[in-house]
Amino acid sequence: MPDFRNIKLPQKNNAHQIYTNKMYSKEEAQRIKKEFWTAFAEAYPRKWLLYDTKIKDVTFKFYIDNKKAQVLLDIEPKDEEKRKIYFEKIESLKTILLEEYLPEAILERQFYLESGKVISRIWVEKLGVSLNNRNYWPEIFDFFSETMTKFEVFFYEYEDYIKDLETNT
Repeated sequence: MPDFRNIKLPQKNNAHQIYTNKMYSKEEAQRIKKEFWTAFAEAYPRKWLLYDTKIKDVTFKFYIDNKKAQVLLDIEPKDEEKRKIYFEKIESLKTILLEEYLPEAILERQFYLESGKVISRIWVEKLGVSLNNRNYWPEIFDFFSETMTKFEVFFYEYEDYIKDLETNT
């Protein structure tokens, strides 16, 4: 596994060093979000697993807002039974996941999205960081990289078991 700790982060623009509690216009918010993801891609230029799990509707995601950063594994097949089986397979590996990979991981069988849709979600979060405060970006980038890398290693290790709907938990 590559060592991501020595990657140089892009230089910060001092005009954005001071965090203010002001509201941003939709355009400003989109610009900041685009700059964030561009800077992250430059700081950690590698291909992430994300949507390429080879399991339909099982995806890894990065999430950031003005209160927290999260690395997510969403299990959202339309078929309720498949969602249940995939979640139970990962849940059966919970001790391994928590002890060997991600001790802070949260597993939720029934997670309600804002849309009202019910999915299963496993995630790790870092509270007290903000997308709009560039001073947090290196910390968020490190969190994203370290956490997603551990999540991916766990997934690759147990991928065959998780994918196989015929094998019971």
